[in-house]
Amino acid sequence: MRAFRRQVQFIPQDCAASLDPRMSVEQLVTDPLRRLKLPGDHQLRARDALEQVHLPASLMAKKRAEISGGQAQRVAIARAIAIGPKTLLADEPVSGLDLPLRDQVLSLLRELSSVRGLGVLLVTHDLDAARALCHDAVVMDHGSLVERGEISRLMDHPEHAATARLVHSMPRIAPELRDAHREHRGRHS
Repeated sequence: MRAFRRQVQFIPQDCAASLDPRMSVEQLVTDPLRRLKLPGDHQLRARDALEQVHLPASLMAKKRAEISGGQAQRVAIARAIAIGPKTLLADEPVSGLDLPLRDQVLSLLRELSSVRGLGVLLVTHDLDAARALCHDAVVMDHGSLVERGEISRLMDHPEHAATARLVHSMPRIAPELRDAHREHRGRHS
């Protein structure tokens, strides 16, 4: 499993709960490096990973209780990318987050994918998050793959009943509210 874990890293749904409250941020990020027996300066790799997720090195000495939920989310992502994987497996990484934090995490994952060339496998029921982050998607129903393709096509023209149910279950936001949110997000990006 060690070789696999060097290539694929997991970002859990509840990042804050996945962080050991007894460990400092530095320990949280360097522990997988040590466990996977990766060579090099682990502290330097941890600092670099924190920088890549837009967190200051001053957080290295803090524990989980001393950082915000958004910072905990980024620490979990830093822990995953410090290893230098080829793929991130993100399980509902924005569920339960408020809209500004949700947008920040999606933007960060897009940036990491683009800049580092990371593949991001997103497991989600949130089609807006999938559309914001992914080009292609697969739809599963009761453990079986039922449809795959470009996410815009799946959402605009679903072919399988399970895909149609998923698309039609999405909350609908009035166009004027959606446009106001996009405008606000654009000013604060």
